[in-house]
Amino acid sequence: MEGLIYRIILGYFVLGAVAFVLASRNKPREKKKETWAKFGTYFLIIHILFGSIYFGPPLFTIAGTLIVIAGYLELARTAARNQAQQTGRFLFLSIAIYTSLAVPFLLFTFLDQSLLFFTFIVVAVFDAFSQISGQLIGGKKLIPSVSPQKTISGTAGGSAMAMLTAIFTRELTGGQWPTALFFAAIIIIFALLGDLLASYFKRQYKIKDFGNSLPGHGGFLDRFDSLLPGGAAVFCLNLLLS
Repeated sequence: MEGLIYRIILGYFVLGAVAFVLASRNKPREKKKETWAKFGTYFLIIHILFGSIYFGPPLFTIAGTLIVIAGYLELARTAARNQAQQTGRFLFLSIAIYTSLAVPFLLFTFLDQSLLFFTFIVVAVFDAFSQISGQLIGGKKLIPSVSPQKTISGTAGGSAMAMLTAIFTRELTGGQWPTALFFAAIIIIFALLGDLLASYFKRQYKIKDFGNSLPGHGGFLDRFDSLLPGGAAVFCLNLLLS
């Protein structure tokens, strides 16, 4: 099954590369360089996460712990640099919400490998094709007051591709496509909510990104704002169904 997942990932990267070429053909040279830097960084991140799941414990738990710690540091650094923009109460609430997602996400990293792979690929496909669909189709914004760049077409395109991928990889959730689609729908909803929460936080502090650790992506919270809540949701759902 891991071989199928990896082939799907590579196939989607080829589609993504073609889509990026089409979407950036009329953009300035600097913007094109930024787009390909983002693509290359994402390629590397996907392989690190895939490898950490494939080779088993404790690698993915270590990766997840590093992501969570980086998130806390980025929240604190953003608040420290932009103290005039928000109150301490807002920061406390933000850390409380982040913690409520970070703890179940860390517990999620101990789940069965099949569920880890399923969550990983659904989130990755949703993230990637939301951006690709949004750039190619454009159109009406989803919630412009919170996330100025996120479009309805992008969210719909990313969701459709993620659900299709869930059907392809349904063996990871037991082989029944209704179960796979149910899990995928929950993952997509929480991944989207995580993205919107991160965007809302950034809007409140009047910043574009949480940092510049990941070329083309910004900080760790910019890149993993979907995986954290998606993984947390799967842990809670698995706990309820077990």
